[in-house]
Amino acid sequence: MTEESLFGLAGRVAAIIGAGSGIGEAVALGCAEQGATVCCLDVDLQAASATAEAILKQHSPATAAGLDVTDPTAVDRSLGRLVQEHGALDVVVCTPGVNVRKPIVDYTDEEFDRVVDVNLKGSFHVLRAAGRLMAPRRRGSIILFSSIRAQVVEPGQSVYASTKAGIVQLVRTAAAELGPAGVRVNAVGPGVVDTPLTSQIRNQPAWHNAYAAKSVFNRWATPQEMVGPTVFLASDASSFVTGTLLMADGGWTAVDGRFDPM
Repeated sequence: MTEESLFGLAGRVAAIIGAGSGIGEAVALGCAEQGATVCCLDVDLQAASATAEAILKQHSPATAAGLDVTDPTAVDRSLGRLVQEHGALDVVVCTPGVNVRKPIVDYTDEEFDRVVDVNLKGSFHVLRAAGRLMAPRRRGSIILFSSIRAQVVEPGQSVYASTKAGIVQLVRTAAAELGPAGVRVNAVGPGVVDTPLTSQIRNQPAWHNAYAAKSVFNRWATPQEMVGPTVFLASDASSFVTGTLLMADGGWTAVDGRFDPM
């Protein structure tokens, strides 16, 4: 098997949710470069359409549609429509996430619900809908986005971290349930990535530098650096990989502190 066929996505239909910006946008472009027909989905239809237009300029097939992952009926309808239009749904990637940074004692019920509804419940809606569509076809790859916060926490990240840990357990359970039907389910765990979600801390030099120092590379990741891990999990290169959390965190969760022998 050649490298191109091993990691390539030619002939496959990939739905990228959150394709309007950040990691989702980068992954949509990356999947297109590997030959996939990409369906760009985002709560911001204008942003999703811009990503689809960028893919079309590369002479790759792409479409766009609006989608709010907190609406289960819309998720079912949107993914089901792709199967009707393309005859298949081979890859589903779900990247949307929100965060409210504050101490637990200051959290409101409304803020809790907002973070859980998008991050955890939204991921559940996507996972359930994709699983229902892929299982009868006995193939498919579902990729959810978790975080380093599924493994390590910091003050002010309680609810966000809880949702990201919950995503990992959803992935593991779905992998066990859908595996016999030939469907693989995995998660990517980014470290700190330069996206709209992190702009709040990126714009504060002290926070920016502190986060950069947590990586062994002493820098933040770019959204494009999440493409490789995602394409790997979407492709035949990971045909025996399921139920895993693939960390793409620049060593953040592997290294505890610094040591200079000099």
